[in-house]
Amino acid sequence: MIFGKQEKLRIIWHTEMSRMTDTGHRRNRQNMGLPISVMGMVLTAMPISDYDKRITILTKERGKITAFAKGARRPGSQLLAATNPFAFGEFELFEGRSSYNLTKASIQNYFRELVTDLDAASLGFYFMEFAEYFCHENNDERQMLKLLYQSLRALESPHIPKELVRVVFELKAITINGEGPSVFECMHCHKKENLSFFSVKRGGIFCAECAGNVQGMKILDSTRYTMQYIISTPVEKLYSFTVSDEVLKELKMIMKEYMAFYVHHEFKSLQIFG
Repeated sequence: MIFGKQEKLRIIWHTEMSRMTDTGHRRNRQNMGLPISVMGMVLTAMPISDYDKRITILTKERGKITAFAKGARRPGSQLLAATNPFAFGEFELFEGRSSYNLTKASIQNYFRELVTDLDAASLGFYFMEFAEYFCHENNDERQMLKLLYQSLRALESPHIPKELVRVVFELKAITINGEGPSVFECMHCHKKENLSFFSVKRGGIFCAECAGNVQGMKILDSTRYTMQYIISTPVEKLYSFTVSDEVLKELKMIMKEYMAFYVHHEFKSLQIFG
């Protein structure tokens, strides 16, 4: 087939425009990134403009990430409830060069019962704030994610004292973070018998013979056993025990001093719970 000069120019023009259009689409896809799916929990949510949200998610695969959820504040949006704190499930995002964009979410647990109890909700937000402070992007935060999930479930249970949930969470969380106390042998002589003296400043326990010049407190054997159990037990089995009032009192005292000494951060959520 023979084309005239004008027809050839028209074909060349359409071919070039088609090529440029395809290139533009490819560049847009590259800028948007590929969709990824992560399992996690929403730690924080902040309104952006009239209808959008910026959320922080603690994920199994990528640690703590920040994502933008467009239209999440619109009435009837499928992302409205899925972008609230405590929401746990699967999140589909597009990874851009500097941020993530949330497109879908399949929530397994909203922990809605927490909001009906002021103390439980306050502690829940404290746990979220704790994770937000300690966790990082591209870090392995699977244990902290498990701890958050199990701790929120424990807060919803009427059979577990909330003060016990708090000390268990704090001790396990700082242990996961690598700052937990040494409670399995004397920090001075390394004996494993007669361990009855705990020192916050020294970060661990001492036997009766080595405790003479150490500043700290004498604790019950049951308190030591409880701390050993919390530190060594898998997260899934943490909230399967109860303690006496005496032991809980000692645990609260220890963790209050330990957190004040080693965690140099003021958590706003505790202003409500105390």
